[in-house]
Amino acid sequence: MTATAPAPAPSPGTKADDERLVKTSPLRKLMGRPELGSVVGAVAVFLFFAIFADSFVRAASLSTVLYASSTIGIMAVPVALLMIGGEFDLSAGVMVTSSALISSMLSYQLTANVWVGVLVSLVVTLGIGVFNGVMLTRTDPPSFIITLGTFLMLTGMNLGFTKLISGTVSTKSIADMQGFSSAKDVFASTFTIGGVDFKITILWWLALVVVATWILLRTRVGNWIYAVGGGEMAARAVGVPVNKTKIGLYMGVAFGAWISGQHLLFSFDVVQSGEGVGNELIYIIAAVIGGCLITGGYGSAVGAAVGALIFGMVSKGIVFAEWNPDWFKFFLGVMLLLATLLNHWVRKRAEVTK
Repeated sequence: MTATAPAPAPSPGTKADDERLVKTSPLRKLMGRPELGSVVGAVAVFLFFAIFADSFVRAASLSTVLYASSTIGIMAVPVALLMIGGEFDLSAGVMVTSSALISSMLSYQLTANVWVGVLVSLVVTLGIGVFNGVMLTRTDPPSFIITLGTFLMLTGMNLGFTKLISGTVSTKSIADMQGFSSAKDVFASTFTIGGVDFKITILWWLALVVVATWILLRTRVGNWIYAVGGGEMAARAVGVPVNKTKIGLYMGVAFGAWISGQHLLFSFDVVQSGEGVGNELIYIIAAVIGGCLITGGYGSAVGAAVGALIFGMVSKGIVFAEWNPDWFKFFLGVMLLLATLLNHWVRKRAEVTK
C-alpha cells in the first residue's frame, strides 16, 4: 500500500493566492456594479406608472420623461464624478443660472453675436469651478462650507447684477440677435424620430454619460478619481495628483452647468435671476439614487444617469396619472424614497453574493 502525499498549499505571493487573478463569473460582475440597484429601481418605477397612468407609456409621454430626466442628468453625471472623488458642490444649481445670465447680459449689452456671450460664459463658468477647487485644496474647510459660500455669493450676484443692469429680476430678450438661431440649434433644438419629437438635451445627456464612463473605466484619471474618494492620504502616498484631480472635477461640474445654463437661456430667450436655487440637492439625490456613496470612492456615471431617469419618471408620471397636484411633493417623496430603499436592498444583496 502506498501513501499519497497531500498537495502543498499555495504559498503567499503565488498566482493562486492573488485574488485579483481569481476568475469571476459575468453574473457576479453584474451584481457588483454600483448602478445595478438603480436599474432595478428604474424598472419598478416604470412598471408602476405604466399600470397606474395609461398615457405614461405613449411615445410622446416617454419623450417628455426623457427631456425632464436629461435636464437633471446633464448635471447629475458630473456631480456624481465629484461625489466619487469625495466632494460636494452646493453651488451647482445656482451656477446654471449664473452661466445663462452671463451669456444673456453680455450679448445684450455688447450688442454682439450671441456666440460671444456663450463663449465668455464658458470661460467664466469654468473659472467658478476652478475657484471652488482651488479654495478647497488650499484651505481647510470642507467642500460643504466652501461651495455653500459660493452658492450664496452667486445667488446675490445673480439678483444684484440683473437688477443693476436690466432694472428688473429678468434679462432682456436676445431672440432677435445675430447667432441666436444657430445657438438654439445647439442647445435647445428638437429632433424627430418616428414622428416623435425629442429635445437635444437628451443627446447632451447621453454624450456626457459616455465620456464620463470612459474616463472612469478606461483612463488613468478615472483611477485617480476613485483613489482620491477612497482615501486622500493613501492616494497622495502613491503619487496621485489629488489637488489637480479635485480641481478638474469641479471644472467638470462647471461645464455641466454651462450646458444647462445655455439650454435654459435659448429655450426661453430670457432668464429669471432667482432660478436654480435648490436644484443642487436634486442633482445630489439623483447621484445617490444611482448608487454613489456620500462618503466617496464608489459609484458610476451610468448609475447617476439612471438616478436622473427615476427622478424624471416620478415627476412626470405623477402628472400623467392625473393625481391631485396638491399631493405632488408627497407622492414625489414617497416614490423617491421607495426607489432609494430598493436600490439599497439590491446593493446589499449583491454584496452578500460576492
